[in-house]
Amino acid sequence: MIRSLALVIGPMVLMACATASPVIAQTPPAGAVSAVADTLDPNWVPAGFGTLRQDDIALKISPANGLQVRAIPLDERLIRLLSPDSYRALRDMQTSKTAQLQAIKDRSRLPNYSIWYVSFFALEQGETRFSPQEFIISNTGRDFRPLDMVPLTPGFGEYRLKQREVQSALFVFDGQIDVNQPVTSQMESIPSVTDWSSVLQRVERERALVRSRAAGTKK
Repeated sequence: MIRSLALVIGPMVLMACATASPVIAQTPPAGAVSAVADTLDPNWVPAGFGTLRQDDIALKISPANGLQVRAIPLDERLIRLLSPDSYRALRDMQTSKTAQLQAIKDRSRLPNYSIWYVSFFALEQGETRFSPQEFIISNTGRDFRPLDMVPLTPGFGEYRLKQREVQSALFVFDGQIDVNQPVTSQMESIPSVTDWSSVLQRVERERALVRSRAAGTKK
């Protein structure tokens, strides 16, 4: 049966690739594989049935001077577990920067990459400075620094914040980051406070619930 299904799906995938222009946002940012393999990935679930919040899959850091950092991996295997509105918002955000992301990919010439939505928030009065290049992700025994960044908010390149101001950007990393393995991050040598093991447990529970909800709609 699997062989028959592959014979049917194969030509459809080839036709879609031949007629559609490439869109970065439609490719899983980490560990990207073929469209058919993605659908067979046990971590792949249909969109539109999740209930998680963005904070549920975010790494958080609290460096000095009242700076707050939040980083969300834009990996389809994770963001499809978010509520429909959150999922669309992150997808639309990434899609709006397709050209800039493609340019970074062309320069880096890596086989795949990992995109993260990183935001910086200031709590204290006055001016708070930050150095986005110092945001580092640790995973699979390696430290990953951003290859490049695509600003999302005006003034991001000034690297400073007023009280209660938020600056954000899409950070592009080497695609060897595996969000299904323990992940930590640091900013200005301050480690993240998020326990990624707890995040993965929450993610696994939600995956099971999403599959159940999706199956219920087919009855």
